[in-house]
Order: sequence, then structure tokens, then C-alpha cells
Amino acid sequence: MSWQPSNDPVLGDPMSCDALDLVIVPRTRDLGDGFEVRRALPHGKRQMVGPFIFFDHFGPVQFVSGKGMDVRPHPHIGLATVTYLFDGAIMHRDSEGNVQEIAPGAMNLMTAGRGIAHSERTPEAQRASGQKMLGLQSWIALPAGSEEIAPSFQHYGAGDLPMISERDFTARVIAGSSFGITSPVTMVSPWFYTEVTAAAGASVPLDPDHEERAIYIVDGEVEIANERYEAPRLLIFRPGDRITVKALKATRMMFLGGDALEGPRHVWWNFVSSSKERIELAKQDWKTGRFAAVPQEHEFIPLPE
Repeated sequence: MSWQPSNDPVLGDPMSCDALDLVIVPRTRDLGDGFEVRRALPHGKRQMVGPFIFFDHFGPVQFVSGKGMDVRPHPHIGLATVTYLFDGAIMHRDSEGNVQEIAPGAMNLMTAGRGIAHSERTPEAQRASGQKMLGLQSWIALPAGSEEIAPSFQHYGAGDLPMISERDFTARVIAGSSFGITSPVTMVSPWFYTEVTAAAGASVPLDPDHEERAIYIVDGEVEIANERYEAPRLLIFRPGDRITVKALKATRMMFLGGDALEGPRHVWWNFVSSSKERIELAKQDWKTGRFAAVPQEHEFIPLPE
């Protein structure tokens, strides 16, 4: 998706659990037609969790017949986007010629590297009938040695991703390793992303082996070390502590994180880089039409002035 700067999300919960480093209450923005986005990262007190540098929660929203999402072609550098849906569908098109309808439970990883442009729209069938949408989009900042790799796109259907099913919770490993199983997704740095659906009363462990870890509560409510946290919240934990998450009601959450990058990143609009000069070059490349075009698209989002 295309990012515009806004006020930081505000910190709302007490940090009384010793294992918690930060609790972020996402800030809600209405992008029109009732389409809400809750932004958890970046935050004024925390730029990244592992390489996760951007985290948006969109919906739930019900589009009526004839309406839908239309994110016109826009550029990215220095990052990979992860689009993950719980409801609805999105048609992805990019300047590398990839065309993919994104469905709930599928993994869609677009690596921008040295530069890619893409659009995200409601598919024609769903636009005609109307649809409910609920999902997440994250940006993964690339390590310094890989910021200029060739752009690429990976898609894995929901049935292609490994799952575990316990008595009172299930987990789908979208990327990296969790619960002793590993996703087939290829990554250029170590990170993990897992959807966990827990019944009321379930206790779910958070792997202590990852360097940086967080839980995003999509819906529901959890208890950690006798403290309650309700959705939507991003809970960021200290390294190494063993964490058990107890669902107080039916809860859907994302476990995420990975190895910290070697340093902070500059973020401007849809560009992420360790170099301010590289972002300036990307600005000019988009403004002067040097990014490759997205096939079947005839419009674009102009460079913000």
C-alpha cells in the first residue's frame, strides 16, 4: 500500500509486565468510504521489531456492490511488502509483470529491492458483488547488503503454508519458523510471522529464541503475567524471556519479529533505505518516470510534494 506520514500512534496501556518493552495502541485513520487503517509501526518510540518497519491493520469494512479498494500504482525501494488477508480479496499487479489475486490465509511477499511499482485493487468479481475486507500489510526492511537486490514476488496459497492444530489453538506459519515448523517462503534476513487463532482459555507460548518479538492482537483479549490487553494492540517484548499468552476470549493474533538490522532506516513515503541519498534518487526516478510501468494500469499516485 501507499504510505503517507501521520501522527504517531499513542501509547495507551501500562507496561506493568516486566517482559514487555513497549505497548503500542495503533492510531486509526479513515481513508474514505469507511475504509479504516490502524497503524502500529513506525512509532515515535520504536522504528522496527526485527526488520518489521511498517505495520497496518485495515478493516473490517464492508464494500457494497460497485465499490472497492483502489490503490493506484506507486513505487517502493529497500523493503519487502507482506499482504495477509483474513477476509476479502485483492488483485496485485506489479512492474515485474506479476498478477496475483490475494486470498485469505495466503502469503504474498513482494521484494522491492532496487525498485518496483505495484497496484492493489478489488478484483472485478468481488467489486461487482461487494465484499468484506479485513487484513494486514507489513513492510520488511532489507539488510544493508540486500537493499539493491532484484525485485521479486512470492505467492503461497493458504494450503501451502504449514500449520499446527492443538486442542485449543491453531497456528499458520506464514514466514520463518514457529512452533518447531518452518514456512517455505524465501527470505533475505531472519524473521518470522505467524497467525495464531486461540479459543477462550487457551495458553499459547511465544518462542524465546527470536532476537526481537512482538504480538499484534487483531481481535480478542489476552492475559500476560496477570495483565490484560485487548485488541488492537502491538505488544513488544524484551529478548529472551519466556512468554505465555492466555486468551481470555476467542482471539486472533500475529506473532512477529526476527533479527534486528544493523542500523536504523530512513523512511520517506514508500521508500526505505539506509541512505538518504538513495531516497532522493528514488524520488526523482518516480517523478521522471524511470520506474517500470505496471502492465494493465494507466494511472499512478504522484510523488507527494
